Amino acid sequence: MATQTRKRSLSRTRHELSEFLIRHRKKLTPGDVGLPATERRRTPGLRREEVAALAGVGLTWYTWFEQGREVKVSEKFLLSVAYALKLDDAECSHLFLLAHRRPPPPEAHQWVLVTPGIQRLLDDLPRPAYVQNLRWDIVAWNAAADALLALDARSREERNVLRMIFSDPDMRRRLPAWADDAPRLLAQFRYDVAVAPEDPAMLALIEDMKVLSPSFRREWDAPGNEVAQRGIGSMLSATGQQQDFHHETLVVDEHRHLRMVVYFEN
Repeated sequence: MATQTRKRSLSRTRHELSEFLIRHRKKLTPGDVGLPATERRRTPGLRREEVAALAGVGLTWYTWFEQGREVKVSEKFLLSVAYALKLDDAECSHLFLLAHRRPPPPEAHQWVLVTPGIQRLLDDLPRPAYVQNLRWDIVAWNAAADALLALDARSREERNVLRMIFSDPDMRRRLPAWADDAPRLLAQFRYDVAVAPEDPAMLALIEDMKVLSPSFRREWDAPGNEVAQRGIGSMLSATGQQQDFHHETLVVDEHRHLRMVVYFEN
């Protein structure tokens, strides 16, 4: 009975996989993938041979895969097909699940552009807000966040929350509650490290921070029991006035681990 149930489940999944691939293939035009549109087509979308060529895989193998046949495919094959079909991260993960493979591991260090809608949301907010990746690089922000953290004036490498907190002396002078904020931020960062504990970019940042900041090295090597927080709790304004904040975090992209941190003044 269990074997029959499993066979029905696999058959249903193969059908869903076939429908998924065909649907995304038909959504694309030759112009979408850089191919010349030299003839009128009877059916919309790309042909199977075009997807196979774009992915760099054999036509027969791709055809069998799209038909839902029992073929074993590698992670490289799936990523190549996802690239050819222009799948986003969520769609790519769904493809892996339909193919009964684990999704590719999360990458901590992704310099990505947020969608125009997310940037518009940031710009419409009257309070500081920014989007950070799993490695705590700030990849998008609004004018209020720039006024608070001088993000426009920083290089891309310097637009990292941990670098600003632990290795920027000017920033540290503006943090009256640094002794409370720094360990709490680091406690939150530990949770994010646990998502991708072997990611080279994440490990490289930790090693760099140990060299750049004795405080970071000390806190990292001897973790305490602080309450985790994702944003800075207290800062001095340009005029020396203390601003105290609490924060809310919104998930911008679950699969790319992008989060928006919004600052509310107490």
